[in-house]
Amino acid sequence: MESPLNYTSANFEQVALSKFRSLVAFLPQDIKIFREPWGRSTVLCIDFANCPHLFSVDQEQARLLSNAIAQLGLASSVIFRIGSKIVGWKKMRSS
Repeated sequence: MESPLNYTSANFEQVALSKFRSLVAFLPQDIKIFREPWGRSTVLCIDFANCPHLFSVDQEQARLLSNAIAQLGLASSVIFRIGSKIVGWKKMRSS
């Protein structure tokens, strides 16, 4: 049985992404959310491959995404994907 106090970076990553999902509950559960390095930065990828018909983020939702990403310190930018195709990019504002 795995200890509930497993403090690996992979576990912290999963906890942070779970918290992010709870803060942006308007996103469909079918999407994939993950982080990846891009040069000297980290980007948050939101992949709508499992539900491309639901890809739509309005201005208020973009603000909520930005706030959640900043609050959790997840990335410097967010990339919206449908599979391997990038369909949007937003740079996070520095605080």
